[in-house]
Amino acid sequence: MKTLFPPYAHPSPELALDAETWIIRDLPGERRSLHQSLGRIDLDWGSRSLADVLADVDAWREDGVEGLFLDRAPAGSGGVGPVALTVRLAARRGLHRVVLNPGVPTHPLYRDLGTRICSFEGPWSAYQSWDGDGVRPGDGHIVHGVPPALLTAARRLMGRRGAGFGLATDASPYLNAYAGGVGGAGSGDN
Repeated sequence: MKTLFPPYAHPSPELALDAETWIIRDLPGERRSLHQSLGRIDLDWGSRSLADVLADVDAWREDGVEGLFLDRAPAGSGGVGPVALTVRLAARRGLHRVVLNPGVPTHPLYRDLGTRICSFEGPWSAYQSWDGDGVRPGDGHIVHGVPPALLTAARRLMGRRGAGFGLATDASPYLNAYAGGVGGAGSGDN
């Protein structure tokens, strides 16, 4: 399973460089890692202006990332058009690796965009009872707030549920957003 580190969970500095690890960066600028990086663009559930989103695409292209992580993406059919336009423009600018993160299963039309889809992002407590309805094998799962003693069990559950990429981490996006904390070394179970 490919490992994807969201901005709030950083890999251990000892993590070996490989093609199976993606680091999502919040802002263009100096890289903290030599791993493959994806530039994060917040779609704000489809409410951001297309001009602002496309400006972000250009900024990431200039930064030299390997692709884009379209975060807080819309999941309903009404958001497909702007997301499709963003994906096409990114490809024209050489950014062919795109991960769409609505954090929930999407309308089937999104499957035609040729992107990877992260169909679960949420806390461990929700993941344990999640039924996975609408998910396909190979989709991404990002599970945060996992007690450290259960990280291995969480990764195994992700594998049984067909996750093609993702992360089980003890870090929390809420802690990062409100208290300035970040996931430390070992936040991901690799």
